[in-house]
Amino acid sequence: MKALITFKYTDEEFKTLKELGYEIIFQDEKDLTFSDDIKDAEVLVCFDPFKKLDIDMLPKLKWIQLLSAGINQVPVDKVLKRNIILTNNRGGYSIPIAEWIVLKTLEMYKNSWEFYKKQENKEWKVDTSLFEIYGETIGFVGTGSIAQEAAKRFEGFGVNIVGVNATGKKAEYFHECYSTNRLNEVVSKWDVLVVAAPYTDKTHHLINEEVFKNIKDGTYLINIARGSIIDEKALIENLKSGKIRKAALDVFEAEPLPKDSPLWDMDNVIISPHNSWASEMNAKRRYEIAYKNMKKYINSEKLINVIDIKKGY
Repeated sequence: MKALITFKYTDEEFKTLKELGYEIIFQDEKDLTFSDDIKDAEVLVCFDPFKKLDIDMLPKLKWIQLLSAGINQVPVDKVLKRNIILTNNRGGYSIPIAEWIVLKTLEMYKNSWEFYKKQENKEWKVDTSLFEIYGETIGFVGTGSIAQEAAKRFEGFGVNIVGVNATGKKAEYFHECYSTNRLNEVVSKWDVLVVAAPYTDKTHHLINEEVFKNIKDGTYLINIARGSIIDEKALIENLKSGKIRKAALDVFEAEPLPKDSPLWDMDNVIISPHNSWASEMNAKRRYEIAYKNMKKYINSEKLINVIDIKKGY
């Protein structure tokens, strides 16, 4: 069975994948070109080769293993038409992103940015305007693996953890969960709004002016999902007014964030360049998900992290 892999694993990792019974063809995504040796690939392990590779040129392709959590890059119509199985790296980035969510919450509450500025200027000045997160309500839009890892880490802080998801189903480590159609109602009780939902047609601009009207004055906001889940123009206006006290943003509607974006110059915004996923463990986890699923696939076992493409998760 032939597998096309477009991510550079170590020689030892490639060896263990071959030992499962695959003929491995490696082409780096940056230099990917179609050739006869990949034409018969039944398996594709990748991030985003789809701008360079038309999967219709792989007539035997039956399964795509994404090494990303998001699926926005996938040619969904072609995958659906051909009934290709799609799996992703759900959970592979959950731990570092969860740590980032906790870090940014504390940074905003403890005004860390101002202390860093004081240190640069050798300024000794006490700040008594700091807040505790103890007793606060942390609200998550999206209760998947990232949100659950973050909620688990928040438990020791004595906070109330609330989530919103498509159906209101219960999620581990959450004290309460509600359906998305109750977002405007429940968001009014949150002190921190964390966006952790997958990006789909249904979540485009889910956090919009109507939601901002319903939140508390002085709410903190964190986005580690996708920039277009938030109406960025509405966000900017609510940051200016103070309705959003502070925001920690790792994702944006346009990336890289344009240099003329007003977000760069706002004192109440922490910007990072879509970096919350980064960790020294990522490469290991990318290998582990590929190995586990490739072992299952060649043994005709049920795969993990199968995506329901019609629903987007």
